[in-house]
Amino acid sequence: MEHDASYKQFFSFREMIADLLRGFVAEPWVNELDLSTLERVSGSYVSDDLRTREDDMVWRVQIEGRWVYVYLLLEFQRRVERFMAVRVLGYVALLYQDLIRQEQLTPDSRLPPVVPIVLYSGDRRWTAPVEVGDLVWQGPAGLEVYRPQLRYLLLAERELGEATILETRNLAAALFRLEQSQDLEDVVEVVRQLVKWLGAPEHADIRRAFVIWLSRVLLPERLPGVVLPEVQDLQEVRDMLETGVVDWTAKWKEQGLQQGLQQGLQQGLQQGLVQAAREDVLAVLEVRFGVVPEAVQAAVERITEVQRLKQLHRRAILVPSVDDFARQLVAEGDGDGQLAVE
Repeated sequence: MEHDASYKQFFSFREMIADLLRGFVAEPWVNELDLSTLERVSGSYVSDDLRTREDDMVWRVQIEGRWVYVYLLLEFQRRVERFMAVRVLGYVALLYQDLIRQEQLTPDSRLPPVVPIVLYSGDRRWTAPVEVGDLVWQGPAGLEVYRPQLRYLLLAERELGEATILETRNLAAALFRLEQSQDLEDVVEVVRQLVKWLGAPEHADIRRAFVIWLSRVLLPERLPGVVLPEVQDLQEVRDMLETGVVDWTAKWKEQGLQQGLQQGLQQGLQQGLVQAAREDVLAVLEVRFGVVPEAVQAAVERITEVQRLKQLHRRAILVPSVDDFARQLVAEGDGDGQLAVE
């Protein structure tokens, strides 16, 4: 919780939003933004049915004298949410309702553009559709015109690549590199740059945010058991890291090794359970129907969730034929149209 709260605080700073847009949104309209006009919109707005969204960041910025809204959703969950596009659609609709009530329209009485950005910091690769229409069945000819159209821009930290913060001053890149750091030397290098970038008095608040996040969240997570001295400024963080870099790097690597071993054991156990569940499904099909078609075997082997395999095991006991089993796999998305047995 402290990690999420402190991480969200970073994106309450104008400098962080500006660097996020400049450094990671590779779209032509970004070059037209007047970033000096960036301003935070109320963090809580209420729709007609009194639902609220208080955690998301809503900013607006001008292009050619007109406002564009940037809706930033920060997702810290480790599980990919398949229907995120539907959530985004709902949030944008709430924002538009609020803009209509406040009469925040363009001179020709239109709604301003809203750019939803999902910033995802989880470990798993994001596989959910970014366009809401991709989640809706197209249906017979003519129904496709009623499918909603709205997409969000996904920024998945683990897929952004190595950000070279030494060549250009970018606070968002510095934060992402700290979050993804693999050793203590990476942290020291970034903190040195932050000391240079944030030395001016006007940067005192965001400098303090980095100090709090580093000393209370990132370093305690990476160095469990190490008693860290109290620090009040980035320079003190830098000095502390440079002084203890040798001893702490050894502890960091030891912790990483222990975590790797634990994760390996957990993954091995999970893989064993999954494989056993697959074999149970195929064994029942073989006993009941004889030789199991290779396409069906391959489809079952691709399934990685134990709970899903348990469902298929029960189905294998009750299904009237292997053809029906195959067709149901296709209908539920566990196989393609070539799976069904001729």
